[in-house]
Amino acid sequence: MISIIAASLLINRLYVGQIQSAVQDNMISSGKMIIQAYEQGDDHNLESLMKGISSLPLYSVRMYDSEGIQLYTSGEAPDKQNVRDSVHLQSVLQGGVYRSNLHQGNGGLTVGLPFSVNGSSRALFITPELGELFSMIAGFLKTQLLLILGFGSVLIIIAATYIVRPLQQLTRATRRMSKGDFKVSLHTKRKDEIGELTRSFNVMAQELGTLEAIRKQFVSDVSHEIQSPLTSIKGFTQALKHKQLDEPSRMRLLNIIEEESDRLSRLSGDLLQLSTLEYEHLELESDRYSLDEQLRKIVIAFEPQWSVKLIDVELELQPLNIVADEDKLSQIWTNLISNSIKFTGSGGRITITAAEKGDQLVVQIADNGVGVPEEELSHIFKPFYKIDKSRDRLVGGSGIGLSIVKRIVDLHHGQIEVSSKPGKGTTFTVWLPLIYTKLEL
Repeated sequence: MISIIAASLLINRLYVGQIQSAVQDNMISSGKMIIQAYEQGDDHNLESLMKGISSLPLYSVRMYDSEGIQLYTSGEAPDKQNVRDSVHLQSVLQGGVYRSNLHQGNGGLTVGLPFSVNGSSRALFITPELGELFSMIAGFLKTQLLLILGFGSVLIIIAATYIVRPLQQLTRATRRMSKGDFKVSLHTKRKDEIGELTRSFNVMAQELGTLEAIRKQFVSDVSHEIQSPLTSIKGFTQALKHKQLDEPSRMRLLNIIEEESDRLSRLSGDLLQLSTLEYEHLELESDRYSLDEQLRKIVIAFEPQWSVKLIDVELELQPLNIVADEDKLSQIWTNLISNSIKFTGSGGRITITAAEKGDQLVVQIADNGVGVPEEELSHIFKPFYKIDKSRDRLVGGSGIGLSIVKRIVDLHHGQIEVSSKPGKGTTFTVWLPLIYTKLEL
């Protein structure tokens, strides 16, 4: 609205200037007619002058001789007008044409024209009746003001409809979202910036809703995983209070309490590690080392577990050097190999291969264990997701290991894939760049 008013003032100034110029030109033309009538009249009498002046009802006319004496005035010429004439009289008598305008602060529009009679200089000053002029300008300004108000009102209505109202809807939706309502959605068909903002808001609301659902599920899963061993510990502790328990029974209960305590400790450590890995600006300690040697050491470390189950472990490892975080990758292989041993039956087989393909290396850990149903494969990297809770409890799983594996692979800008068939086994394939480079987040 301020811009409209400023533009209006500029237009007014230009318009007044045009009116002023037109009036001055008209006065000069009329003055020349008066002079011509005066010069052509018999004996140059005032009657011929009156005929010329009679056609100028909106002007005040004053005539001076070479001595500055006023020879004629039409209407009632105030003394102050004569004073203003006298300031510029000599200039006009010497042949100059005088123009004044409304912005000079000298009393308004006036033109002065020189002419001569029988070699004697004369000066004719013409001033419009400002009342009539101002009436014309006031009428224009009033009309323009009404147009501006009308146009401004239309613009305000348009702004309220197409700009303010969508922003108000976004504000209300944001307040709802701040209170935990992530189901809010705004409909729009607009193609401009506000439409893009609305669509971005809807995407944000949907993603925040998904994150909130994941958070609630995560809290629920953590609570369940913690509550389960605590309940067992409490129950077996109460059972130990009975004096009639024999020593073997007492030791069995103590062993269970110890196992549940260890489970809680592992869960706590895994949760802390997962929380650390989720930090997007985590710095990896990258170094060049032998990946095939790392895999051999981990397999040897697990020998007590796979040898007791008579599992045949086959290694097909090419000599491989990689630049990566050695400790973090060790966690990947430890977790995947441990799972293969846990879920492969006695006399089973585990095959571990590692090879270079282009600028990446591929590590596969395959077993012929119990396998995973196809419909479950897309969920196994989610925290606390367990295919068979009773089976996981027997082998001591926390349900977070594969989530940690997936996050470490992502931090190295790699990929992990899984294929499995129930009763035939599972294969994990990890793709990693040979040289880890930090990506700007």
